[in-house]
Amino acid sequence: MDLKITGTVEQILEMQTGTSQRGEWRKQDFVMDLPGEYPRKVCVTVWGDNIDRFGLNQGDQVTASIDLQSREYNGRWYTDVKAWKVEKSEGGADPMPEPLPPLPEAGDMNDDLPF
Repeated sequence: MDLKITGTVEQILEMQTGTSQRGEWRKQDFVMDLPGEYPRKVCVTVWGDNIDRFGLNQGDQVTASIDLQSREYNGRWYTDVKAWKVEKSEGGADPMPEPLPPLPEAGDMNDDLPF
């Protein structure tokens, strides 16, 4: 399943680090503002080297490819939104279309039409 969400990076939260049985780890959450008739916010987690690779800044327009994962703890369920790929939009949410080339002058036109 290929899940993607597109929006604006509204806030970048403080990086968290720690040590597990597998070694050192780090993660950072960021909050995306998703547009629509009913705008909503989603907190997305980025792990490890992806933090540096994505280089997110507040205000960036991004599309995040995500995985959803839920787990149960003491009878309650918790859901994580993990980004494995984040692409920044080049021109923002609504890029301007390229301008059309100028129309040729009347004298520059080849008039070899048969009618």
